[in-house]
Amino acid sequence: MTRELLPTADGKRIRAVLGELLRTSKARAAGALTMLVGATAIGLLTARLLGHIVDLVIEKRPATELATPVAALVLVAVAQAITTALGVSLTAKLGETLLAELRERFVDRALGLPLEQIERAGSGDLTARVTNDVTVVARAVREALPELGRSVLTIVLTLGALAVLDWRFLLAALLAAPIQLHTVRWYVRNAVPLYAKQRIATGSQQQQLLDTIGGAKTVRAFRLADAHVERVRQRSEGAMDLMLRGVRLMTKFFARLNLAEFIGLSAVLAAGFLLVGADAVTVGAATAAALYFHSLFGPINTALALVDDAQAAAASLARLVGVADLPAPREPERPARPVDASVKAAGISHSYVDGHPVLRDVDLDLSPGERVALVGASGAGKTTLAKLIAGIHAPASGTICVGGVPLDELGPSATRRAVALISQEVHVFAGSLADDLRLARPDASDSDLLAALEKVGARGWAEALGLATVVGEGGHQLTVTQAQQLALARLVLADPPIAILDEATAEAGSAGAKVLEAAAAAALEGRTGLVVAHRLTQAAASDRVVVLDAGAIVESGTHDELVASGGQYATLWAAWSDNRSQT
Repeated sequence: MTRELLPTADGKRIRAVLGELLRTSKARAAGALTMLVGATAIGLLTARLLGHIVDLVIEKRPATELATPVAALVLVAVAQAITTALGVSLTAKLGETLLAELRERFVDRALGLPLEQIERAGSGDLTARVTNDVTVVARAVREALPELGRSVLTIVLTLGALAVLDWRFLLAALLAAPIQLHTVRWYVRNAVPLYAKQRIATGSQQQQLLDTIGGAKTVRAFRLADAHVERVRQRSEGAMDLMLRGVRLMTKFFARLNLAEFIGLSAVLAAGFLLVGADAVTVGAATAAALYFHSLFGPINTALALVDDAQAAAASLARLVGVADLPAPREPERPARPVDASVKAAGISHSYVDGHPVLRDVDLDLSPGERVALVGASGAGKTTLAKLIAGIHAPASGTICVGGVPLDELGPSATRRAVALISQEVHVFAGSLADDLRLARPDASDSDLLAALEKVGARGWAEALGLATVVGEGGHQLTVTQAQQLALARLVLADPPIAILDEATAEAGSAGAKVLEAAAAAALEGRTGLVVAHRLTQAAASDRVVVLDAGAIVESGTHDELVASGGQYATLWAAWSDNRSQT
């Protein structure tokens, strides 16, 4: 399936977003700029004072006259250190504030993205933006932004100081500018598309790793390991090749900057020699000019080198803004309310690739409170039908109504409140067990949490563990059965009228499966349930069984009716029963 990557913002939109963010922190930005300008201006006094000392020495003045400029040098150093620290601190705080607001926008939109859109893009694309791109932008804000601000101010004010000494020193120094500007333009022209490709290649690499690792069992079962390893190798080689191209680009970049430095310093020294010889300036002034230009090496190289970080950050920022700018799912102006907990799917057809239908003209009705099991071979379309009813995908044709209201009239928010989907892929969020449960109902009390856990048979281990215990990444690792019970407890707390369980017991072993089947049955009490049955014991316990084959419903009835009819379900049940008796 061809990936439809999430959008990336253009340069104009990035500048607009940065302007919007800066307008919310005008006072902090003004304070940071004032401190940095003051620190830079104070620092420029150093070269002038040193030049004055050189003149005093040449004129053989008494040593006592050196005391004043030396003391002034000490004061300059202290004042510059204080103002620089304040300026860098304010700049860093400004950057962190802007980054925090951008993160909030990004996360808010990422969490609201339709799952269908994420699936089309591949979770690796969103994962790369959440991890790599956020890290790149954060590093630029914390390190590059303050340093870049100081460097640019130093360059501008130092060139002004050279002009004050003698305008000819400024002209000599500016001989390096054409080479530097040409180098930057050449670099930006090559770096922007290169870094954009790097970000995409990284996302593609992560997606392939997720596909290979997440589907490890299937990969091994169908002996696809070599093919998947080859795909990972190709994606990794592609990402590595782009990274090496970036290194070569940087090497050429700095070589050209070194040439500019040599030409500029040579010109300033030559100008100083000629001007001193013509008695146009003193030796001290020529010394100060040389020191000024030499002091530009660091800021100019820093500023130009930060172009590299800026391009990487800009490429990452474009990917973050692209997601943050996505329109929110359209909600109806006057969303209708479901009248009951019924589900009606009429004439449903769907395909992920044109010409390869997954579902074909499916009709399915669920009465309020009815529990229906979907049964069929792998690839029959069970999960797709479940996702369509949950509103994750929109069917290619046909209509789905919940409580008598079509899903497009109900809207995404109301659909999520009415229909909950629990799959076999359960995520345990990092945090306390209580916080993990309260994701379903933030206002739930501890007694509500324990009641939900008891409902799904998990209160015993949960109380032994403690609701305050940290679970998930970096905390206590729950077993597969415990994690699924946690998801079912969330379902109880959310209390939707309709619940869909998509092979929710598939990952557990035989002992865990019995526990989870009982937990799932308890969680479905009092609500309409659609169960994608991995184990046929779930189908046997359902009110009705619907058999899918090649995207179409071929049988529908109670367990006893279908076993008696001798059709596909009866064959599946016989094979299932034989397998259980042998094990």
